[in-house]
Amino acid sequence: MSKQSSNRDIPLGDVRNIGIMAHIDAGKTTTTERILYYTGVNHKIGEVHDGAATMDWMEYEQERGITITSAATTCYWHDKRINIIDTPGHVDFTIEVERSLRVLDGAVAVYCAVGGVQPQSETVWRQARKYNVPAVAFVNKMDRIGANFDKAVTEIREKLQANPVKIQLPIGFEDQFAGIIDLVAMKAYYFSEEDRGVTIEEKEIPEDLKDEAETAHLELIEVLADLDEEIAEMFLMDETPSIERLKSAIRSQTLANELMPVLCGSAFKDKGVQKLLDAVVDYLPSPEDIGGVTGRHPKTNAEEKRLASSSEPTTALAFKIFSDKYVDRLTYVRIYAGTIKKGMTLFNPRSEKKERIGKILRMHANKPEEVDEAFAGEIVALVGVKLAQTGDTLCQMDQPVVLEHMIFPDPVISIVIEPKSQADKDKLVSALGCLTDEDPTFQVTENEETGQTLISGMGELHLEIITERLIKEFNVKANTGNPMVAYREALTAEAEGREEFIREHGGKKLYAKIILKVTPKNRGYGVTVENKIPGDSIPKEFIEAAIQGVYDQAKTGVLHGYSVIDFHCDLIGGEASASDSTDTAFRAAASIAFRQAAETAGIIVLEPIMKLEIETPEENTGDIIGDISSRKGHVVEMKSDGIVARITANVPMAKLFRYTTDLRSMTKGRAVASLSPSHFEEVSGNINE
Repeated sequence: MSKQSSNRDIPLGDVRNIGIMAHIDAGKTTTTERILYYTGVNHKIGEVHDGAATMDWMEYEQERGITITSAATTCYWHDKRINIIDTPGHVDFTIEVERSLRVLDGAVAVYCAVGGVQPQSETVWRQARKYNVPAVAFVNKMDRIGANFDKAVTEIREKLQANPVKIQLPIGFEDQFAGIIDLVAMKAYYFSEEDRGVTIEEKEIPEDLKDEAETAHLELIEVLADLDEEIAEMFLMDETPSIERLKSAIRSQTLANELMPVLCGSAFKDKGVQKLLDAVVDYLPSPEDIGGVTGRHPKTNAEEKRLASSSEPTTALAFKIFSDKYVDRLTYVRIYAGTIKKGMTLFNPRSEKKERIGKILRMHANKPEEVDEAFAGEIVALVGVKLAQTGDTLCQMDQPVVLEHMIFPDPVISIVIEPKSQADKDKLVSALGCLTDEDPTFQVTENEETGQTLISGMGELHLEIITERLIKEFNVKANTGNPMVAYREALTAEAEGREEFIREHGGKKLYAKIILKVTPKNRGYGVTVENKIPGDSIPKEFIEAAIQGVYDQAKTGVLHGYSVIDFHCDLIGGEASASDSTDTAFRAAASIAFRQAAETAGIIVLEPIMKLEIETPEENTGDIIGDISSRKGHVVEMKSDGIVARITANVPMAKLFRYTTDLRSMTKGRAVASLSPSHFEEVSGNINE
């Protein structure tokens, strides 16, 4: 078992916070299991297909053989502490990748040597780029039939617009895959099958691969020469850079996101994972390399800098909430600066509430190790934090700061859920509260007309897992209805609305007058509201209430109760009474005025269009394309290498319920599909259909 150590004993420069990310079934969790085995955390390897993987600890993950929730663990390699988050590959749980990458310093991107860059590979790469997370690539499954290392590297370059640089070559492929060639050290490494790859044998490069290795080694130096002046000088002088100098150049350019080192191996066959760990230590950043974090003062909005040091004011970001009936609410945090101690009180600027830390847990998947304090650069779970939400900052009361908040996509699918009895109703409300705390992409609403409770998420599997958790974890007996699409409404023209709000409430007169103008915008614009009322005739607090009234009504919808999107609203006139105007009056007046303007402008209903990406044997392409057309979809792109075809299509979500089951039936289980939200389009035909 690995040693347990505090950050005091390990310099910040020797810490790595990394994520394992990839398309579903590329081998992320299998790779992580090998990492835990070789670093001494586990004495036995758990396999995904046996439902025994350490990081896939939830029952639903083990049943399906996929990762659903990101799991955190800690291990040690060459006296370096590596905090790892194993993230999901299924698009329904992409939020887990998003919030993990927000707090990680580096990533290992796993690619299948057969499938190459697959749809979700592109999604997680875009997320990594969004947060400027440096990455190394691991081309896995080199032992599989059809494995092609060069093809995978080419797809990384072409599909991801990245700069992949080979630092390894495979020795053989498919069932002949025997080991790897290190292009930095120019040595061959073989992994013993007798002890599951623990013993590594270093040898000279095989004669039949020497020319290929020399060429690849020269290509590596040429790429570095374009980015590193010292390497360029050595290259021009025909000098050979030392191993350490090459590593230094690869590291600095990886941290600058100028290149992505590419390694290869087979996690399942126990080949190459230790060398991947070496690359994590050698090339991915420490919190020290990241150089701290920048936020804003919650009152003055002045920029606040926090260095990655335990002596700085405590600053942490809550990036994940987890709770079930067996454990207390866990708040996972990344500590960017300072120290968190058991029993200390932290401040949440968003809620303006204090939170007392009951326990600090260093997590190993779902197995906690309690510690008394945690330091800058660590990822830990806190017990006792009751009110924090995903994306909240926890800091010192006397030195507050707000870090950049996370933005989450809106749900695209809903189902009705009803408790079976009155006793279940209270349990359902409590359980749904816990689940919405955990998952910002899961929402609960109530239909005011029918009184039904709607739960909404990112896809069918997402809601299926939520429903299973309600029944099994929270012991709630409930019925669910058929999936429903989360439609949207949009304006078709510019229009004005005005409302003079005069009411009596509790013997007091309420007064507010608002005139506004709405303008439709292009898809993807969002919703903006701006005050253009001349002068200061209306107090600022009433203007803010009016703006909120517009947002409220847009969220509630106008025609069918779906949110109104993609418009700009200007407040252009109004009137306040010194004695009778209130926040409530202006909020109501603006809400009514917006509704009037929207009805005058005209409303259309939009439906979510999904990007459907399919990999299928060539002979099934005709049936699949015909099926897409029958679902009112259209093919955007089709590529084929003569054996496997890759089809990309846009299809209305309403036509895609249970699609993966239909696809399996159509192709006898040989095709795979990935669905992700693309955009909204006007509904064709009758909305009531």
